Amino acid sequence: MHVALYSRGFVKDDLEDIRLLLAELRRQEITPVVFEPFFKELRPHVEFPPETDTFSRAADLDGRIEFLLSLGGDGTLLDTVSFVRDKGIPVMGVNFGRLGFLASIGREEIHEVVDSLVSRSYVIDRRTLIHLDASSPLFGEVPYALNEFTIHKKDTSAMVKIHTYLNGEFLNTYWADGLIVATPTGSTGYSLSCGGPIVFPDAGSFVITPVSPHNLNVRPIVVPDDHVISFEVEGRSDQFICTLDSRMEVIDNRVQLAVKKEDFSISLLRLNEGNFLHTLRNKLLWGIDTRNAGRS
Repeated sequence: MHVALYSRGFVKDDLEDIRLLLAELRRQEITPVVFEPFFKELRPHVEFPPETDTFSRAADLDGRIEFLLSLGGDGTLLDTVSFVRDKGIPVMGVNFGRLGFLASIGREEIHEVVDSLVSRSYVIDRRTLIHLDASSPLFGEVPYALNEFTIHKKDTSAMVKIHTYLNGEFLNTYWADGLIVATPTGSTGYSLSCGGPIVFPDAGSFVITPVSPHNLNVRPIVVPDDHVISFEVEGRSDQFICTLDSRMEVIDNRVQLAVKKEDFSISLLRLNEGNFLHTLRNKLLWGIDTRNAGRS
């Protein structure tokens, strides 16, 4: 079995957990294929087998790779979308970061992670992606995202006007600093911090959430994910920011934009003990109210 390992980097406190993970993989005779920049950073500190393979682009993840382990926070896991693409490689996130809605498996569970891959005792969550169509080439070969698409004003320029349409029918003009279209997965990310609702991962919806709207009666709205959402952008500046997850492009107001549900999904793996409700309670500290003592 070959398992890809991806991380943006590490801090000193991560080394023992990384060594443990590599030891567990060796114990189970699993061959790691390590993200090349991560491998080069680790090499002075961690002993690798001399024949260790690396990858640096999506094409390097061939049919040998059965799983990809993301070591970091949610941002690290979002990066993996550009590597696994439509290959069907399941991704499991081990939380070396902070909050961890997506990378929800703790570093103290490394032994269980490796055992679950060997015994196939994990649970697969299929997550919707959002796809961007634009009148000029944007985001290269990866015009899709797991969390969200956004339009945002550039720097400290004045607010923008974003005329928004559902299947060609006018929805609203958002006078705001920006606009988010989040997948159910992304509903617990940027959209949530801007007042958007939490949506269950299998809800079949997109959430449209304005960023700092200049009309107090404008609220987030949930729409079916079989709709095409298109935009026309105006503002005092000729340039705006467009993002897919953590990737950014600067565009001008001549670019036509539309988003829809991507034709393929990404598979996220979790241990049997975890589920979405468990993650919500733990990450949002809903159980901190002592009146909930005794409930699980």
